This record gives sequence, C-alpha cells and structure tokens, in this order.
Amino acid sequence: MAYEKFNILKSTAVPLPIENIDTDQIIPARFLKATERVGFGDNLFRDWRYDSDDNLNENFVLNNSIYSGKILLAGKNFGSGSSREHAAWAMYDYGFRCVISSFFADIFKNNCLNIGVLPLRVKQEDLDYILELVFENPSIEISVDLLNQKLLIDEKEFERYFEINSHKKNNLMNGLDDIDYLANIRDEIIDFSKKIPF
Repeated sequence: MAYEKFNILKSTAVPLPIENIDTDQIIPARFLKATERVGFGDNLFRDWRYDSDDNLNENFVLNNSIYSGKILLAGKNFGSGSSREHAAWAMYDYGFRCVISSFFADIFKNNCLNIGVLPLRVKQEDLDYILELVFENPSIEISVDLLNQKLLIDEKEFERYFEINSHKKNNLMNGLDDIDYLANIRDEIIDFSKKIPF
C-alpha cells in the first residue's frame, strides 16, 4: 500500500516525554480486529485520551489544543512490547509522520519505516533540549530533511545529522512499502530468476 511521500517535513510537535511506552499503550489490543490500515488513528493512545467512561481526558497532551503537528516527541524506549503493526498504522492514521526519541524498539521502528512514519533517533540531551523548546513555545517549527538526513530548528540554529538505512530512506521518499518496492522491480526480479540454473 503506497503512502504519502516523505522528503522535507516542517511541523510543530506534540511532546510526550514518557519512557517505555509500549505498543499496547499506543493502540490497545481490543482495537486490532481490522486488517486494513485505516481507522486506527481514532484509537491512538485510547486509554490515555479517554477515561473508562469514554470521556475525553483533558490532561492528556493529544487533547490539548496548544500542541499539534505531524511530529511526536516521545520518551526513551518508544514502541516496546508486542510486534503489532497496528501501532505504526495508528501513528500514521492519526497524522504523525515522524517520531523523535532517544531509543526505539527495533520491530516498532521497522514497522514505522514500512508505512511512512520516520522514527528519528537522537541523543537524550538533544531530545531533552527539543522538548524544552516545545514546552516553552508550542508553535516552534521543526524541520526534518530526509534527503540530507538532517534535523533542524532554524530559529535556534539547531542542526543534527541522523542515520537511516538507504533502502528505507528511498522507500520513504517515494512513498513505497516493501511490497510496492518489489512490485516496482518486478521485471528485474523476473530477469534475474531466468539466470538462475535449476
């Protein structure tokens, strides 16, 4: 399933500096019945966004109109727990295109990369600094330049280089998941298979 191309993202950010957020907190298990990648955003962080009576929890950051944007600033060890793809689907469906953290669970990170969400890892001190800036000024804009692999906050002269697998980078920039990528090189795969002796 193709998704929105990711080249340069300029956005405000939503701060969620809680460590060890697992995939069940991102999308509770009771919402995993659907098999298509739509509708999961409604239940992103469901048990934090709503109380047990389905009333909006006004103290949770996603319900605070001061904060918005396509970037989530998350605490260390984001996406731990079970390997459910639905957690990444919920992030994308809600509208997040980038999650910045000092550490990601590997399976969650790969699930994000395969559906159009960039998991951007930074040093803890850089994450703390960015969080401080956003708490001080919720309208501050963060730029993520995927082509040049740079995270920037222009008005603060903040610039950091980040690492990303070249294959995943290419897929993100072209809006492809792994199946799309293989479909695009179908002719090359067929040509290669003809050269293999049986």
